[in-house]
Formats: sequence, C-alpha cells, structure tokens
Amino acid sequence: MSEPVGTVVRVTESVQAWWARRQFSKGREVPYERGTYRAAWAAYPELIRQYHPELNDGIALSQVPLAADVLLCWECRVGHRFAATPTEQRERPGRVRRQSAWCPDCSSLARPQPVILGGARAIPRRPKPPASPLCTKTPPLRTGEAFRSACAPAPASAAEGRLRQMLGARILVSSEVNAVKIARPFFRHTEVWPDIVLPELRVAIEYDTVGRHGLEHVGRRQDSDLRKDRHLRSAGWEVVRIRTGRLEPLGPYDLQMSSVSAQGIERILAMLRDIRGPLIVDAYLTEA
Repeated sequence: MSEPVGTVVRVTESVQAWWARRQFSKGREVPYERGTYRAAWAAYPELIRQYHPELNDGIALSQVPLAADVLLCWECRVGHRFAATPTEQRERPGRVRRQSAWCPDCSSLARPQPVILGGARAIPRRPKPPASPLCTKTPPLRTGEAFRSACAPAPASAAEGRLRQMLGARILVSSEVNAVKIARPFFRHTEVWPDIVLPELRVAIEYDTVGRHGLEHVGRRQDSDLRKDRHLRSAGWEVVRIRTGRLEPLGPYDLQMSSVSAQGIERILAMLRDIRGPLIVDAYLTEA
C-alpha cells in the first residue's frame, strides 16, 4: 500500500549520512564543534559511558544534538552493541531502577524468556493486573492545601536533608506538612510530596540529582517531574527545582547548583522574592 500523496516519511539516518547532510546544510567541514552539547549530555552519565566515538565514525557525543534523528552505535558495560537514536536512549530507563535498563539486550535478559511448547515458541504471559485504585489515605481537603501525609516517603538523600537544614536557618520551613492536595490523580494519589514545602508562600522546593547510576530525573522520570510541577501550579503553587549534576532547568524558577552551599541558599531566597515579592518573603526570614 503506497503512502498518501503529500505524506512525509522520516527515515532515521546512519551517523555517516547524518553528518554528511549536516556538513552540506551548514557549509562547514565540522557542523558541530566538540563540546557543543557537552552540558546537555552531562545529565546522562550512563549514556556517556556507553558511547564510543570509534564506533560512530569518530564523531564525539558532544557533537550530537540530543534530539537528532540519527542512529548511533552504543556499547553497554557488558559488551552488547546496539543502534539507537539519542531520543530512544534517553527515554529507555522508564520506571525501571536498574543500571541494565539503558541496554535493550540487558533489559531483554531480565525479562521472562520464551518457553518451548511442542516445538513452538511460547512467551509466558502474565495476567494484566487490574487498575490500582486511588489511595484512600489522602484527607478530603481543598485543592492546594498543604498537610502531613502518611504516604510521603522519607528524605531521599543526605544532601536533601542538608538543604532543608540550611534553608531552615534562614527562612521558616514547616516540619508539620510534607504534601500538597492536588485536583487530579498522580500515581494513585491526589497529593504530591515536594522535598521542601513552604505553605505560607505556596512554594515547593525540589532537589534533583541523577543518582548513583544516572537514572534519576532523566528520560521518562523527567516527564514525571514535569507532570508533578503542572499539578502543583494548577493547585496555585509554584515550584523551584535545585538541579545538580548539570541537569538542565525545567521551569522558569529552577536553579542549577553543583552542591548545597550558603551562597546557594541566598540564590534560593532571591528566587523566592522574585516569585512572591520581597515584602512577603522577608517577613518569614528567621534572621537578618
């Protein structure tokens, strides 16, 4: 069956064809200098480890835009080689919290293998679980109201605890609430759990790192962060994300920091003043 007239069919190019086309369109021997996209790729340390220029016609990963429609060759730590576009690789981990999720072969080995029945290959099928009901522990509050949730997880890292302590030395940080009521469900809950809740200012502060294996706050988990932020803003709150490890900002008030420091706390306070105004924010400062 032929494609309808006027339909544009995109064909993913090999790295050699893609590079040659970019050379022609830009009129330069090197269309993207080394290091051009280094900061953007820094949020994906596992992909940096999997990429080898010698497998990709000598082109460095920092010369490839993250959204380029080009097939690149990757090699995982085990030694599996496979072709995938930058977008496919960045979205690969999904919700799986294991390092092998970055490699399709390793992920396949982690799934149930086909069983031979009477000479035919049969893949064991797990029954599809029923849709999980909404959590009933969220109290019937108004949308946007802050409260203490029984479902909220414990702080994820020592750095997050240090941020809370240092910020609490400069501005009132409530220890009585850890959740915000939202209008629509978010992963079985009608509540979200910011890392730090400032109910008087209606501002949520998140502390983002890529984690030990580079799986956190990237790919589909970044999409979840954006959904969470939309829920909070729909509830009348604003979000400040502290983005570490060269993670790019997601929202208008996000801050990039290498670590928690006194200077960083002052940057957060300045951002809070931009959001809610200095008169309101300064009223909650704990010291001059």
